[in-house]
Amino acid sequence: MRLHVVHHGIRRRRALRRRALWTGGEVLVTVGVLVLLLVVHQLWWTNREAREGAERKVEALEREWGDGHGGNDTGRGDSDTGLGNSDSDTGHGDSDPGDGGSDGGSRDSGTSVTSASPGSPRERYADGDRPSGPRRSQAYAILTVPRLHLRVPVAEGVSKPNVLNKGYVGHYPGTQQPGQGGNFALAGHRNTHGEPFRYINRLRPKDTIEVETRDATYTYAVDRALPQTSARDGGVIQPIPRSTVHPGRGYTEPGSYLTLTTCTPEYTSRYRLVVWAKLAEVRPR
Repeated sequence: MRLHVVHHGIRRRRALRRRALWTGGEVLVTVGVLVLLLVVHQLWWTNREAREGAERKVEALEREWGDGHGGNDTGRGDSDTGLGNSDSDTGHGDSDPGDGGSDGGSRDSGTSVTSASPGSPRERYADGDRPSGPRRSQAYAILTVPRLHLRVPVAEGVSKPNVLNKGYVGHYPGTQQPGQGGNFALAGHRNTHGEPFRYINRLRPKDTIEVETRDATYTYAVDRALPQTSARDGGVIQPIPRSTVHPGRGYTEPGSYLTLTTCTPEYTSRYRLVVWAKLAEVRPR
């Protein structure tokens, strides 16, 4: 009868291979769980947290204005940067050109706006009696887009941690304020952190967008869009908005414009999506 001889060295090698495979499997499972948790955090938790915070801020602003307190503090601090920096996306941010760079800053166009009614904020701004700007990262207005069932705070600057990641919409420093002649330019995340601008590609001409402040409600009518442009296309937020990448897209005449910017395609920050609207009505509070 023949006896099978199994060397102890062979047994040890087999045991080591089994242990290595088991350990490798455990590592892969652990990494997979961590990646899944990260995805859940980014796609669900950040949205929930930012939306709840944005809703609370909207309610706080409404209470403040209802009590007759000013929601537009003076003393603007150092402003965040404008279009072109991935830090502001959002989305951008996706800044977007929301998400900033010096090439995104714009200057006062100096154009005036014909008054809709005597003594209205629109008339005062046209005459140069403009209020001091809000402080950096201060929420001072409410943006409402009926078609998208969207109602979010507007804050000064396009900083990710201090504005966009809170679910707010950010105002590009250097661009005009609501109702003023020129371009009131805003940025917001398209994905994660509340993603307020996720569906702005669904806006159509004549859709209304309202901006509420302590003084008045400004209604803008959507006019046109630029589906995709460079993240550094600072022309889209100039006083007379016109793309420097696509010169045929934009405007050539002064006016009172509203610009919404966010990242595109979704879940990337490579390009920017732009929606433009024109001031249609001013209702003093």
